[in-house]
Amino acid sequence: MEKCIGILTAGGDSPGLNAAIRALGKAADYKYDMHVIGIKDGFRGLMENRLMRLPASELSNILTHGGTILGTSRDKPHRMPVGNKIMDMTDVMVDACIQHHIDCLVCIGGGGTHKNAYRLMQKGLNVVTIPKTIDNDISMTDCTIGFDTALNIATEAIDRLHSTAHSHHRIIVVEIMGHNAGWLTLGAGVAAGADAILIPEIPYDINQVAKAINKRRKEGKHFSIVAVAEGAVAKEEADGLKELLKLKEEAKKKKEIKAAEEKVNKIRAKHVDHTLKIAKQLEKLTALESRVTILGYLQRGGSPSPADRLLATKLGTACAKLIEKGQYGYMVAAKGDGTEPVPLEKVVGKRKTVNTDHPWILSAKDLGTCFGD
Repeated sequence: MEKCIGILTAGGDSPGLNAAIRALGKAADYKYDMHVIGIKDGFRGLMENRLMRLPASELSNILTHGGTILGTSRDKPHRMPVGNKIMDMTDVMVDACIQHHIDCLVCIGGGGTHKNAYRLMQKGLNVVTIPKTIDNDISMTDCTIGFDTALNIATEAIDRLHSTAHSHHRIIVVEIMGHNAGWLTLGAGVAAGADAILIPEIPYDINQVAKAINKRRKEGKHFSIVAVAEGAVAKEEADGLKELLKLKEEAKKKKEIKAAEEKVNKIRAKHVDHTLKIAKQLEKLTALESRVTILGYLQRGGSPSPADRLLATKLGTACAKLIEKGQYGYMVAAKGDGTEPVPLEKVVGKRKTVNTDHPWILSAKDLGTCFGD
């Protein structure tokens, strides 16, 4: 009897999701004679039985499309809003897979999606995951689907901002996505020649950034580009946030998560509009006019880059091969030119962040780039 694969995409959208769906679906159909069911809108669609057949013939012409043909959501199986209640719906989802004769559920997503897939695996479901996120922060894989496209978009944006910064003798502060990892900001900042790069892994001192900008002025350079990660934190905020996150982890063990989350959210609320605050601080400290550009969801949109299409195709076909062999409970990781199955328990709850001695940082510092430290 041929195997049946269920596919869902969850979390934020990323360029390359459709390329991964296409690769998995076509390889499963053409090479391994397995049939594929698409699940709409992530884990919520699985709970609500919103499924559709995905024959290989219907997967043509989606390779270059952004977004996901299946739709997505951020709902969590164990904390699903149902009516006016938050309920654990993991058993309902397992039952849905049994009802539809799904032999393996493939979850394509970021860190949260991997945690949710692991929860379903612990309930007895066969799962395999594929890593996607523009943040590039999933552990145990060289790269994630969507990162390269977002990196290209952010780099091009900074390239374009150079001309207006130079013409008007301004500081241009560019906010770049990436959650609590600095890969996207660091890569785009170095590639586009930003003068200062502020990432979560290196808490910044705004006075050091202003000092670097003033030094440039003395050298006759009357403009500066500052690339800021959305998760960047000032030195005075970093210790407090670390302490609260530690308390939150301890609270999870004691099942007192709600109170801890409220404390963390209060700290994070102060972080809202932090890029605008940075711009105002630099204006005051340097006497240079500043402007802010927040790239936002622009970085997640549009057609995937060739590198992301290749990565998605490689991971999707490797995923089909794993399922054909009956190897479940793995994430399909990118390793060098190939792929490698990594047990899900080694991936969940970990985040790949930038080491402060990363070659990109060391090279940028050799060029005089300021990191605010």
